Amino acid sequence: MALGIGGIMERNIRLVIEYEGTAYAGWQIQENAVSIQQIIEEAVYSVTGERSRLTGSGRTDSGVHARGQVANFFTHSKIPADRLGYALNASLPADIRIVASEEVDLSFHARYHAKKKEYRYTLHVGPHGTALDRRTCVHVRGPLDMEAVREATKYLAGTHDFSAFRGSGSSVKTTVRTIFRAEWTEDGNKLYFTIVGNGFLYNMVRIIVGTLLEIGRGKRPPQDVARLLAPAKRDDAGPTAPAKGLCLMRVYY
Repeated sequence: MALGIGGIMERNIRLVIEYEGTAYAGWQIQENAVSIQQIIEEAVYSVTGERSRLTGSGRTDSGVHARGQVANFFTHSKIPADRLGYALNASLPADIRIVASEEVDLSFHARYHAKKKEYRYTLHVGPHGTALDRRTCVHVRGPLDMEAVREATKYLAGTHDFSAFRGSGSSVKTTVRTIFRAEWTEDGNKLYFTIVGNGFLYNMVRIIVGTLLEIGRGKRPPQDVARLLAPAKRDDAGPTAPAKGLCLMRVYY
């Protein structure tokens, strides 16, 4: 273990983070925009007096939210791990909250040790939008053929090449991903699309939602999803749904 000033042992702290991404340019630090990672690192400095680099489980894009983002950082601070969340929240804006903080093994890495992630996309279906949830869901006037949407969603489960659902600007070694669960649930005017996978390409969930919405509007048959997993090109899939409907719900380790 590394020792700091006064022989204090270095500790690895894991945070579970909730945020509304509306005001931020995504998770990752950027030169000319404010990011969530930057704001939390500034809070860590104000609490511990240390310039610590926060390692997140992965990026979320501009405008995307999180209920269960996970990150870790190293510190020599003596503040009890379970109290660090309270201390950080006192320095954070109201749209970013630490919901849990704990000390973990020095080998823990929030990104590399993640096994799967769960995302949820929220739609408000009806003739009018919603005032209260306008920043965290997307208004769809409808109607949608949910039977067709659910039939199309079934094709997503399993291991496939999702290159048709990858946004431009992505440079990854492989576009093959495994989806463990993909389903729709309803609650009044709200429609929730939940998807769990071992990893997601840039804009992948939003492009999937955009494609499923076209199916719900009768612009594509449900079987088109199987064709897109053949694989196919990005231009063959539907539009990218707005960022504000997407939320990182949980990271599994």
